[in-house]
Amino acid sequence: MAVAELPLTLDRTSPTPLSAQVAAQLRRAILEGTVGAPHHLPSSRRLAAELGVSRGVVVRAYEQLTGEGYLEGHGAAGTRVAVRADVRAPTRATPPRPREEPSHPVIDLTPGRPSDTPFADRSWRTAWREAVAEPGHVDLPPALGTPRLRAAIAGHLATARGLSVDPEDVIVTAGTSDALQLIVTALRSHSPAPRVLVEDPGYPTARRVLTTAGAQVETLPVGPDGLRATQLTTVDPVPEAVLITPSHQYPLGGRMPVQERLALLEWAAEHRVLVLEDDYDSEFRHRRMPLPATASLPSQAEVVLLGSFSKTLSPWLRCGYLVVRGTTGNLLKETRTRLDTPVSGVLQSALAHYIEEGGLARHTARARRAYTHRRTLLLDRLADRPGLELDALEGGLHAVLRLPAPVDAEDLAAMALTRGVRVVPLTRYYAHRPPENGLVIGYGAPTDLQLTRALDILIQLLDTTVPPGGQDRT
Repeated sequence: MAVAELPLTLDRTSPTPLSAQVAAQLRRAILEGTVGAPHHLPSSRRLAAELGVSRGVVVRAYEQLTGEGYLEGHGAAGTRVAVRADVRAPTRATPPRPREEPSHPVIDLTPGRPSDTPFADRSWRTAWREAVAEPGHVDLPPALGTPRLRAAIAGHLATARGLSVDPEDVIVTAGTSDALQLIVTALRSHSPAPRVLVEDPGYPTARRVLTTAGAQVETLPVGPDGLRATQLTTVDPVPEAVLITPSHQYPLGGRMPVQERLALLEWAAEHRVLVLEDDYDSEFRHRRMPLPATASLPSQAEVVLLGSFSKTLSPWLRCGYLVVRGTTGNLLKETRTRLDTPVSGVLQSALAHYIEEGGLARHTARARRAYTHRRTLLLDRLADRPGLELDALEGGLHAVLRLPAPVDAEDLAAMALTRGVRVVPLTRYYAHRPPENGLVIGYGAPTDLQLTRALDILIQLLDTTVPPGGQDRT
């Protein structure tokens, strides 16, 4: 059947879901210029009625295209085709402008950057209105965070991570960097320069922040699944703390097996080492269910869980949390109380409302679908190419593309940037051990259209640099 206003025809005998058919045909109509900006689309209810399908079919199609950047939702004002510089309308019969060079805006595939869609979410805007409409406050926000946000975070962790948390054990932070500074400040009350063991490769910003805060940073070479407990027996002297990313090792992408986590906790308990668990990217799993947080496993070791809303929402918020217990937990609370809170009370109120009303859970579900689709784009374009190895795709917002020896990742990244694509060489995540040769490709922030274009450019470059069959050139 066809809809009069839109060129849509559904094939109910096709194995392709109806929502995918609607999305694909709308996408094609936009790309071909049949439906162009600022065209307003019918409401989901009206289009569903005309197509003879449930409203949910149309809603899912609209959400998919909004996530890809083709559509923009404007609440009661409806949904319209987005104005995009990278979607060209049909060629018009107008004379070309001489000597005008086409623009090549950079498509940024830097890892760790999520989609910016939460700020367009109606629930998010409602949460902010509720926050600013609250009765005026004349005092500073509580140093450990507002009780409402601490309770909302505890509830979120119970639902999303299966972690039983008392709101009193939550400290609100201004993101992971602030959390690391707070931890080092607390540890320095007992040791002038506490030693902190970190993974290599690992998060360069964490190494920099820890060092700047006054810690002695020591590295331990790890594989994709993180450190092995047997490695810890050779560490001498024993550090005050060890920082791990067990849910999604950064940047190699694996996850630390439960038996290794238990062995780590046993070692930490025996040597009184504080375990810092960065729960990085735990919300976004694409193939397997997430393992339980290390902080939830039975142990006498003290574990501090570091969490952030930078990946689920946006790093622009600068908001995160610590889950603390035991003696170290009391020390961290005392230290935060002396330093005071770095997080705006209005932001805390808005975020608490957003979590309580289910906005965060709904956004995370939408984002997970969008990221899973972009992951598929990477697999379709790069997974089977000779000489290349695509990894770190079980979860998160990035992939690792390992390159054969003749290809220099730094040179390839530089060439890609001249073509309008920014990628990061894998070497930049290593501290001391010999680095692997590869690229880290972030797929959270770009739209599907931008990602496809960027992959086209990368493949063109790879075709000129990777030898046939992936073999080394002689």
